[in-house]
Parts: sequence; structure tokens; C-alpha cells
Amino acid sequence: MALADRIVTLGRDAHSGEVLARGGDPEAHSILQRTGFVPIARRHDTYHRLPTGLDEAEEKRLATRAVARLRTVRCHVDCDPDFDTQLSEPHYLSLGASVAHLAERIREATTTDEVADALTELTAAHDGVLAALDDVLAATAEFCQDLGQSADPATAQRLRYLAEHRLNVIRSDLSHLRDELADRHEPHPQRTVYSAEVGPDGPEVSAVCACPPPPRITTAPVPPPATSAPAGRRR
Repeated sequence: MALADRIVTLGRDAHSGEVLARGGDPEAHSILQRTGFVPIARRHDTYHRLPTGLDEAEEKRLATRAVARLRTVRCHVDCDPDFDTQLSEPHYLSLGASVAHLAERIREATTTDEVADALTELTAAHDGVLAALDDVLAATAEFCQDLGQSADPATAQRLRYLAEHRLNVIRSDLSHLRDELADRHEPHPQRTVYSAEVGPDGPEVSAVCACPPPPRITTAPVPPPATSAPAGRRR
């Protein structure tokens, strides 16, 4: 990651009066969104802004909190004096990061059983990630249905369509794949596990190598050169 990607400028725009944040890497963008900022992608510009309709005190509170959160993860923040702060906030693991950990488990897996275990967290019928996502879509559709604007019922209908016709396809396919892998009990032919013993200060005891195994030797090994008989032992 380039150093420039860890720099964020955050301040009030002189022309529009909006509080804008520019720059930063994906982690910084996530922090801005979690602090209330809205991502804007234009043809030749991308940035984040605070929502419309906030009073000045609320804008200052959110902008100052964003500065504190960004500096906690060691982003360099160049901000207006009104938003500067020496405070910091704990940075906790997000739900998305917890789910992304499943991808790391799958990348490091060497057997079908290990991948099936990881996919179970997604596909479990009662409390899997996809079941929870289905519940989120249903709850959001219910909220939007009678929100009051003319487009809200259509938005609710769209969310129900996504849950029924898109999410269910993903859940069905992953569930079948998980069940198939759970029955196979096979090692991955292109992944091996190194388990050589190392000292307490050495590298990891075991690591997964995703490279193909070395080719099998088909030619007969060359015999070692003949050695002379050892000299007789002196008495």
C-alpha cells in the first residue's frame, strides 16, 4: 500500500459548505462510512461527504469522530482546525472482517473437510451468514414498505425479489457444494502441508503451500561411486 493511500484530507468545502473527506485506502473509506459519511463516485472524482440535513454541531461531532477513528489506524489526517482532536477510539473487528476470515480459512485449507467446515458458517440453515442476510433483507423491506414516499413500496418489492431469486440461488448452490465436499474427505492434490520441526525462534511449524507437488522421478537413481575397502584396524 502506497504511503499516499494512508493520507486523508477532511474539511468543509469552501464552495458548497459540505464536509468532505478525500483520499485514503479501503480501510479509511470503511471507517468514514461507519462514521456516517456517504461515498460519492463521479466520473473524474471520488470522495465522501456527510449526509445532508445535519446541523453544524452534528457535522462537527461526526467529522471529529472520523478524525479520531482514522488516526487510530495510523492514517495521516489533514483536517480543519474545527475537526482536529487528540482523542482516539478502539478499533474493533467488524462483522465483515469476521466473515472475510472464512475466505482465509478456505485459502489455507488442504482438505475438502476444512472447506466444508468454513462453508457451513455461511450455509447453516438456522444461524448461518446467508440466513442472517435473508433476515436483514426482509426486515429492510418491511421498513421501506410504508415509509411514506411513492417509490418506497417498489424498493421493498425489489428487496424481497433479491432475497427470493438471487440470495436463495447463492445459498442453494453453496449448500449443495458444502454437502458434496463434506462427503468426499479428500486432500487437495495441489496443496501440501509442511510440518518440519523448527526451533522456538524459527518460522511457522506448519504452512500451506499452494504450489503443485514436485514431479515424480521416473528414472533409476544413479548408484554412488565405489569406495575402497577400509584399511585393517591396527592392533
